[in-house]
Amino acid sequence: MTTLDQSFAALADPTRRALIARLAEGEATVQDLARPFSISQPAISRHLKVLEDAGLIETRIEGTARPRRLKPEAVAELWDFLGQYRALWDVQFQRLDAVLDGLAAHEQGTPEKPKGGHDGE
Repeated sequence: MTTLDQSFAALADPTRRALIARLAEGEATVQDLARPFSISQPAISRHLKVLEDAGLIETRIEGTARPRRLKPEAVAELWDFLGQYRALWDVQFQRLDAVLDGLAAHEQGTPEKPKGGHDGE
């Protein structure tokens, strides 16, 4: 399984997505992360292990504390991947908007003005 596959598999769980959202605000210990959930601390630790194995978070050792934090480079890899598809979908949505605008103009009985071209003025 590639790192990207592991990342998306890890993010398939809503609890892990909530943990990532919390860690986007800054470092936190397991106790801090477990507080808003109605699941046990060991369950939170298992979720964190999945996120760490996927390379999305890392553990920093500070005495007896083990705060977790996001790995920015892993999140950047996800954004890069998704960004490719966002650009593709933006083009598709622009085309759909043009079709819908044309249909709306036709239903109102007004001629459609060409977009981005000269309209004879």
